[in-house]
Amino acid sequence: MAGNTFGTLFRLTTFGESHGRAIGGVIDGCPSGLALDTEAVQAELDRRRPGQSHLTTPRKERDTVEWLSGIHEGITTGAPIGFMLRNEDSKSGDYDHLQSAFRPSHADYTYTAKYGHRDHRGGGRASARETACRVAAGAIARQLLASAGIEVSAYVERVEQTAVPFAPMFFDRAAVDASPTRCPDPATAASMATIIETVRKEGDTVGGTVALVGRGIPAGLGEPVFDKFQATLAHALWSLPAVKSMEIGAGLNGTKMRGSAHNDAFQTDEQGQVRTATNHSGGIQGGITNGEDLVVRLGFKPVSTLMKPQASVNADGEAITLDGKGRHDPCVLPRAVPIVEAMALLVLADHWLINRAAKL
Repeated sequence: MAGNTFGTLFRLTTFGESHGRAIGGVIDGCPSGLALDTEAVQAELDRRRPGQSHLTTPRKERDTVEWLSGIHEGITTGAPIGFMLRNEDSKSGDYDHLQSAFRPSHADYTYTAKYGHRDHRGGGRASARETACRVAAGAIARQLLASAGIEVSAYVERVEQTAVPFAPMFFDRAAVDASPTRCPDPATAASMATIIETVRKEGDTVGGTVALVGRGIPAGLGEPVFDKFQATLAHALWSLPAVKSMEIGAGLNGTKMRGSAHNDAFQTDEQGQVRTATNHSGGIQGGITNGEDLVVRLGFKPVSTLMKPQASVNADGEAITLDGKGRHDPCVLPRAVPIVEAMALLVLADHWLINRAAKL
């Protein structure tokens, strides 16, 4: 199975399935000499793990990371960093009815069509369980980028039709995590929680958007022509389960504007730095970062697993009715926040390292 590695210089390869013995990864290209705060890495995994609130799946996984290589006396050695997270609360019997049946809007049919054989337990390799590996790697990328003053923050911007009343902006983690919805606006967060609780009781699911803002990003990151910054960012973020849309800067709203309004005019600030008066470009121009904040909006579909009967077919093409079983999130957005941050951090770390060789 190809497609399990992401990155050019800062590279992550992940392995494992939802109901296998463990999941894990190998990070290649992390420079030596980074004093790694492993407790901070674990804290990021704790933000993503299941069972963390009444709004998420009740599956209980500690997601305790085990470091296998590449770190000695708390410092990265330059060797590949291997790590593993054991699966401790899988209940594979919940998926016995899916051995020869296809769930609507899942990877069940497409994986069978591609490989002819699939791991039906919890979605196997297609499960969002794999994203824990990305969070571990992104946490290391965050610590690497901190030395350059680069940081990112994501939060839940909208659940169904309920959204925050402001444009994307940077929030510290305490503000984001103050609510289990991971929305930094208290009033909106309360409304979101009510929506999620309602659909959970109905056996249904709901989607929405996550906003991500990066700051301290230097101008010059990104490679012409095929590895433009937004191209690799899209590769990273579109690889996440349930993602259905992505906007940068003004996004689709920018298509409703005239060029005279959309263009970001340059100016010089009091420190003599080139800045733009607006940021419709979302921090990227010509595929290269321009020094402004990175602004991204990511749309997630409603979770496909419903706790109610759905019409489908089996492997023989016969019409069947599938009953909803298992433990699933009624809304993926709160747990998606650290995953979105992680993938953006992997892109930034990779381009930051690449750019160090761009000029003398």
